[in-house]
Amino acid sequence: MRIDWSPETGSLDLGTLSRLYAAKMLKPSDVVRAVYRRLDRHDHVWISRVPLGDAVARAAEIERKGPALPLYGIPFAVKDNIDVDGMPTTAACKEFARRPPKSATVVDQLVQAGAILVGKTNLDQFATGLVGVRSPYGPVGNPFNPRYISGGSSSGSAVAVSTGMVSFALGTDTAGSGRVPAAFNNIIGLKPTRGLISCSGVLPACRTLDCVSILALTCGDARRVLQTARGFDRTDPFSRAEGDRLDISAPRPRTFRFGVPRREDLEFFGDPESPGLFAAAVTLLEQMNGRPVEIDFSPFREAAQLLYGGPWVAERLAAVKEFYAAHADAFLPVTRKIIGGAARLSAVDAFEGLYRLQALKRRAEAEWAKMDVLLTPTTGTIYTIEQVDADPTALNSNLGYYTNFVNLLDLAALALPSPFRRNGLPSGVTLIAPALADGLLLALGTEYHARLGARLGATRNPQPATPRG
Repeated sequence: MRIDWSPETGSLDLGTLSRLYAAKMLKPSDVVRAVYRRLDRHDHVWISRVPLGDAVARAAEIERKGPALPLYGIPFAVKDNIDVDGMPTTAACKEFARRPPKSATVVDQLVQAGAILVGKTNLDQFATGLVGVRSPYGPVGNPFNPRYISGGSSSGSAVAVSTGMVSFALGTDTAGSGRVPAAFNNIIGLKPTRGLISCSGVLPACRTLDCVSILALTCGDARRVLQTARGFDRTDPFSRAEGDRLDISAPRPRTFRFGVPRREDLEFFGDPESPGLFAAAVTLLEQMNGRPVEIDFSPFREAAQLLYGGPWVAERLAAVKEFYAAHADAFLPVTRKIIGGAARLSAVDAFEGLYRLQALKRRAEAEWAKMDVLLTPTTGTIYTIEQVDADPTALNSNLGYYTNFVNLLDLAALALPSPFRRNGLPSGVTLIAPALADGLLLALGTEYHARLGARLGATRNPQPATPRG
């Protein structure tokens, strides 16, 4: 079957590129040249780029090695709090910029698998924010309407995927940084089980909670990247050895139970459209033989409040304390307020927070006994850049209502597109499951996304055909 592919608009999803490579209708060097013609189609996405000549040379090297590589000729981007050999890591703070001695483990794994790095992307400074505008490199506007936020902190990575500049991108996700931008850009955001992907070479935000996230056009793409990126890493003290045995390709169960927060626990922050958009997602899962189960969301909501209202914010200061002590003025005011405010916390606060979290985990266990996965909105609403600038702390906090608890409670999550709003902006929902249930999330997400039938990101490309489970 012939696949028409244009250098200007052709889809970069992994399935399409792999079929074109196998049919010898494209070469990786062709795709690289096409990608580099697209890199300026949205503002403030990139902090640094691999020179075109270097990327073409890398593509030629991949062509010599042959198409057996699992990510043969796939262009990707990396959030600029993840180390890449030969490129500065800035974390969106120019004064912090440093050249690492080597690439992060996950970057090495992807490169060895045949993926081609294009560049490093913009983010909320020091990965502190869910909005995508807290950067001296400029706010990353939403590709559907630049007046609106693109979501953060992995803003540049999400927009690069959504607009067809790369096939996938790495983000990080501590509080929702890989899920919120997925929702606002009509793409997939996989936050794997903590420790499934190595964080060695990733600048920490909250080191005990951080995850490398995958931003992709389809669930199948996210699965392929996860298959390559996961693995136990002895250089990362938080790496999870049992992840090596995880089957992420298992078929979905014929029937399943999905939890839905009680009506009184759902929060949409006055957004009149969001309740209907969430209800549509519930209906779609029911059509997949899912049975909705109303659950008490309060332990999840209360755990979410601990992330910034409890002692974990001190981890953000621990990650950069020497630089902060010498260069506090280099931080944006809102970032400085959050990170610097952690100095007031004590060891007593830390232990009390741990005790509170453990009690909430026990309460959450009772809810997990009722369900296989939890369905929530990814966010209750979306804001304009102007709104966020006027009230940066409160609105950012609102965006974390359905995301902040996930890593604290050691859960996996998959952000999925949902129906579009009347104003043309995307919305999103998230499937959440216990640790090491990543395969279940991807199986359900694949069918959900196929049934939704949305285009890929902000492009006009349709989803590739996917068999339903």
